[in-house]
Amino acid sequence: MSISQFIDNEIKSNDVVLFMKGTPQFPMCGFSGQVVQILDHIGVPYKGLNVLDSGDLREGIKQYSNWPTVPQLYVKGEFVGGCDIVREMFQAGELQTLFKDKGVASKESARA
Repeated sequence: MSISQFIDNEIKSNDVVLFMKGTPQFPMCGFSGQVVQILDHIGVPYKGLNVLDSGDLREGIKQYSNWPTVPQLYVKGEFVGGCDIVREMFQAGELQTLFKDKGVASKESARA
């Protein structure tokens, strides 16, 4: 399986995927840590993939998305963006709406 096939499979097999430096339990950069905090705050289940485990994955995700940086968030197969975009969407309430519109359950939707 090529790295792009692996990435494609992960994105299609999981509702929410975060390609990040480190793991959700131990982010290895501040930007990845911010996205983890946002996702944990909203309470959506997600799969974190550590790009530091594999140079192929680190470069492959950048080519796959045509986006130069990590972290990268995907929701229901759709590329959402990196840290700045995720943070801005969260602050505006747009990220929560995206999860709701895509049918991704969260703590916040359970309270609503």
